[in-house]
Amino acid sequence: MANPKQQWLQAFTAGFIATLLFHQGVLALFWLGGLIPAFPWNMTPVPPLGVPQVMSLAFWGGVWGLPVWWIIRRWQGMEFWLSAIVIGAIGPTLVAMLLVFPMKGLDVNATKVVGGLIVNAAWGLGLAAWMQFNRWRWNA
Repeated sequence: MANPKQQWLQAFTAGFIATLLFHQGVLALFWLGGLIPAFPWNMTPVPPLGVPQVMSLAFWGGVWGLPVWWIIRRWQGMEFWLSAIVIGAIGPTLVAMLLVFPMKGLDVNATKVVGGLIVNAAWGLGLAAWMQFNRWRWNA
């Protein structure tokens, strides 16, 4: 088993990568299906640091990886996967819809809530996949 510091670094990395691949990947499918107008992996600089929007989002995905990993790390099997998907879907979506969207002056509607749940569930799955792969490597 890896040391705790390494696990937390892996949890951040998992959340970061899950954002770039799984979260944005599902958004790409939505975009290809004509369900959303904006292309994913948005490189537009955002304040205050001027980093690309997708990198800012990936950073926050990494931050979210820490509490989600803390919650799911002890579970095995189907419990591990389902909890990652459910917690990944609900936690970030609630924060986005109740805090982030109002702060940015964005409207919240049922379509955005459902879309958020779907892309964040995919993010949770990606986080779990990365952590499961590393758990396998730690025990090898």
